[in-house]
Amino acid sequence: MIKKTLIVIGLFVMAMFLQGCYMLKKYVYTDDELAEHYKTRALKPVYKKLDFINRQLHYATMSRSDTLPLLLLVHGAPGAWYGYLNLMDDSLLQANFKIVSVDRLGYGKSNYGVPELSVQMQALEIKRIIEEENNSGKKVFLIGRSYGAPIVAWYAINYPQVVEKLLMVSPVIDPDREKFYWFSSIGRAHLVQLLLPKMLNVATKEKYSHADQMKKMLPKWKRLYSKTYVITGENDHLADTANFSFAKKKMQNCNCTFMKLKNTGHQVTRQHPELIKSLLLEKNG
Repeated sequence: MIKKTLIVIGLFVMAMFLQGCYMLKKYVYTDDELAEHYKTRALKPVYKKLDFINRQLHYATMSRSDTLPLLLLVHGAPGAWYGYLNLMDDSLLQANFKIVSVDRLGYGKSNYGVPELSVQMQALEIKRIIEEENNSGKKVFLIGRSYGAPIVAWYAINYPQVVEKLLMVSPVIDPDREKFYWFSSIGRAHLVQLLLPKMLNVATKEKYSHADQMKKMLPKWKRLYSKTYVITGENDHLADTANFSFAKKKMQNCNCTFMKLKNTGHQVTRQHPELIKSLLLEKNG
């Protein structure tokens, strides 16, 4: 029995290590790679840091003018600010918004490897950045995808007077529909975590606390009043599509538009950037 357990753990570690290497190659950028990406571009990101309750927040801004309304982008788990690189680089969005993309606490350069499991604290991180960067004084636009969706929603619920529009993309918000796999619990073993990239360990810890965090939000959804879009891919295999039905049931008091996209997976912002842009630029009716 012990031998079989060790074999399973060994296979899991190998699989997760390969996944980590794949993610590092495909989705994780080094500073040098980002510098190369922006080498010939006229508009480049400005990197900033803020102190936040004995921690440091890191984020990137892309701005032609401080008089433009603020567009804030919040990634899922794992992730980093450059997960929204395609939107950050879009000339139409650059012409209409001051764009800010954050490293959530525990990811990127925001106390990397030290998880913050509280959705409220993650939202207060967002609040701190908005207060620092919203120089125009105009209402802000928020995008949160996957685990980032409830974070921006928490902010919109508690500070509705600041929010112009909220996009919840591939949201994971139903406490009864958190997806677990046969190998999920193995990722919590201390020995296994020592061998994996820290971003995967942070994501695992978030995953096992997420349902409880979403239970705390249950009574809050009725207080979401901002103009809101909930966008899900029909072929999303990472977030249960039942989250879409949950949103339609719980979000009764906001001006909500619900969109389920065909032939689309979890990465909606990468697969349908034109849709995201049109929703951001659409005038509230």
